[in-house]
Amino acid sequence: MSQQVNITLPDGSVRTYDSGITIKQVAESIGKKLGKDAIAGIVDGADTAIDVHTPLTKDASLKIVTVKSEAGLPVVRHTTAHLMAMAVQKLFPGTQVTIGPAIDNGFYYDFYREQGPFTPDDLPKIEEEMHRIAKQNVAMVREVVTRDQVKERFTKMGERFKLEIIDAIPANDTITVYTLGDWPDVCRGPHVPDSSWLKAFKLTSVAGAYWRGDERNPMLTRIYGTAFWTEEELAKHLEVQEEAKRRDHRKLGKELDLFFFHPYAPATPFFTEKGARIYNGLVDFIRSYYGPLDMGEVITPQLTDSELFKTSGHYANYKDNMYFAQIDEREFGMKPMNCPGHMLMFGHAKHSYRDLPIRMADFGRLHRYERSGVTAGLTRVRSFCQDDAHLFVREDQIGEEIRLQLAMLQDVYAVFGLEMKVQLSTRPEKSLGREPGLTAEERASWDKAWENAEAMLRAALADNKLEFELNVGDGAFYGPKLDFQVKDALGRWFQLGTIQLDYGLPRRFQLSYTNEQSGESTPVVIHRAILGSLERFIGILLEHTAGDLPLWLAPVQARIITINDELLAYGREIRQALEDHGVRVHLDERSEKLGFKIRDAELNKVPVVMVLGAKEREARSVSVRWRKKGDLGVMPLDKAIQLVLDAATVPKPDRAKFVRREHLVGASHS
Repeated sequence: MSQQVNITLPDGSVRTYDSGITIKQVAESIGKKLGKDAIAGIVDGADTAIDVHTPLTKDASLKIVTVKSEAGLPVVRHTTAHLMAMAVQKLFPGTQVTIGPAIDNGFYYDFYREQGPFTPDDLPKIEEEMHRIAKQNVAMVREVVTRDQVKERFTKMGERFKLEIIDAIPANDTITVYTLGDWPDVCRGPHVPDSSWLKAFKLTSVAGAYWRGDERNPMLTRIYGTAFWTEEELAKHLEVQEEAKRRDHRKLGKELDLFFFHPYAPATPFFTEKGARIYNGLVDFIRSYYGPLDMGEVITPQLTDSELFKTSGHYANYKDNMYFAQIDEREFGMKPMNCPGHMLMFGHAKHSYRDLPIRMADFGRLHRYERSGVTAGLTRVRSFCQDDAHLFVREDQIGEEIRLQLAMLQDVYAVFGLEMKVQLSTRPEKSLGREPGLTAEERASWDKAWENAEAMLRAALADNKLEFELNVGDGAFYGPKLDFQVKDALGRWFQLGTIQLDYGLPRRFQLSYTNEQSGESTPVVIHRAILGSLERFIGILLEHTAGDLPLWLAPVQARIITINDELLAYGREIRQALEDHGVRVHLDERSEKLGFKIRDAELNKVPVVMVLGAKEREARSVSVRWRKKGDLGVMPLDKAIQLVLDAATVPKPDRAKFVRREHLVGASHS
């Protein structure tokens, strides 16, 4: 009698099959249409789908991935990447292929070509060939092969990069080859059954990429594309992409004169006066929460002896992303994050349980080495500032402190109109407590600390009624974390804030406080950032708003335009009145036509334009053009100034949201 497996379906029902039944066969047993529409399966809630021809050899839960489902779209994109590579090798013989995965919103494939890289001019020709092949309804065939078989096959084809990929496949892994028509590729899948499913795709761009991301390796050409189920969905996506190009923060930064880059400081931005106003406005906005949160601000050194980072664990876990210098025959490192310095700050003085929580905020500059291939405008730089804070707490204070930080996160994101979602990132493989040389007792102690930290974060999310996604193994090396993503006006998600629970660094720095029993206890550290990198947030915000920043944050909040030079004295009077109230105002004194000046203010996205003529001077009034509200007409000067002042007020936190529960009901320190 053959062995059997129990398969649990999404509706909770359980079906029993002979071991080795494929996902496709399970789908067919449920219904003819489901069997036809099935293109992949998700087993035991995995993050990625697997091929429908995969045999099921043990009890499992199974979700059938069908056509036009959210989980099915990456399958279509993955197959389209293969279609593109097939077309490229037919059109350009001698081109070698490397890898071609599905990614968010599309796919790519990396190619090596001795004749030189592909260019955007090659894309229409490749795309035309892809459509020609797709219309032939060529089948996608899956084949399980041995390592020797697949190496012999790709050696004959001269695919040296594929041979490296094959050699890197773990010894016990099943090796599969997918062949689209007559074009094979080593791949895990899954894929759609044939090319007739590939109808709506577009090649979008080319870029350079080093093989395996190492600049010592050959330079490849990466061709990007996207694919959808229907032409309508594709057209909508391409429209959004065009809007994204118009909103690109690098383009806006140049047009609005906010920041620039220079070869003398790669991937390190120079903020102009206007850009610095935005930067400092964000700092002041975040600082406005520090009073209600009882947060103290500190300043720590940029450059410290490398021993600090050896103690913290950053030297072992983060060295390749740090900058170092030899000074007086000692190795010093630029700080990549503030936490090691804050550990020294806490350890500098004695603390009682009554002193905790101790909260340290720091806007110090950080430096991290990012490879030139991944830096991108303000969103990935080598020098930046975080709205960083570390909270040194007792264990009984963890829930309350996280609640307060969550309140700030939600408050801040709401100000900018950003929708939020949460991920819980758990212990990574390379983490504190798994270093070589630890005793079994030490490992067990670390394991318990990690388990406790993850449980505390789950409890905090439940207490605050926040749903979350589980991100297994993506925590920091010193502790699990909550990651906060926000959705911009174009529907794109960006990682911003984080709350990390850390039992590790206080141990490594041997930090302690005097507990109620007059003994010594180790504090727990909560790492948190709200905006994350200010540079990155500015880039995201510029694209979210298309450069139309809220008036309170705009670098120039109002511009005064006179019809002729005779009215400049009245303009200067209004400028002075606004400046006296802290408004960032500019008087356009150029001898240009009125229409030109108004158009220039529009292009520079100045929120409020005040136009002055002889009648306005006589009546002590102004004509107001409000970028977000339209032409408001002529109004008394005092009223116009008050309108600007009201809109220019920096949003203030509601202190009632940050009243601590122990202040209301009393708290035990036990």
